[in-house]
Amino acid sequence: MDDEPIWYVAYGSNLFGERFRCYLTGGRPRGGARRQAGCRDPRPARAERAITVPGGIYFAHDSRTWGGGMAFYDPDLPGRAAARAYLLTHRQFCDVMSQEMHRDVGADHDLSEAVTRGRQRVGPGRYETVLRVGECAGRPMLTFTAPEPAPPNAPTAPYLAMLGGGLREAHGWSAGRAASYLAGRPGARGAWTPREIAGLLHPRGR
Repeated sequence: MDDEPIWYVAYGSNLFGERFRCYLTGGRPRGGARRQAGCRDPRPARAERAITVPGGIYFAHDSRTWGGGMAFYDPDLPGRAAARAYLLTHRQFCDVMSQEMHRDVGADHDLSEAVTRGRQRVGPGRYETVLRVGECAGRPMLTFTAPEPAPPNAPTAPYLAMLGGGLREAHGWSAGRAASYLAGRPGARGAWTPREIAGLLHPRGR
């Protein structure tokens, strides 16, 4: 089970490859306040690809790493959410989830309910509800999110810059397209304009 490949579907800051590597090998992401422990197995993902999944993201709660709202996935929101899928071992997936929850790595969760039924609560925390969002090459595609939607909270500039950089890197979007996408999400909508977010992304190149 530890070596069974699972597609981890990232829709927040882990869209950006440099940030996601901190979850695998340890380290502090650029602009973040918290150092990640890394996985027991620090090897790179076996494969990765840009995808979209039904639903959308919203910003809520308060991030210890970035301050402000964090991205959460809601399959019931209209449209499609831009994401990036990483092919990980079962153990790596569990360690990434533990780090998102500010817990020690090392717990090997049985995710069979999520794989077979599409949804599983592995704990009470914000990122401890696992959803199956599809299948690719015969392997399940899983992500984790909050158990239920929370009141929106605006994200910070460093967090938006990381998400925007990930959208540009994974999907090849322009700064304008990435900014418009992020500015339209609940929590960011009304707090950030597309122009303001685009200004955060241009330093990464047009």
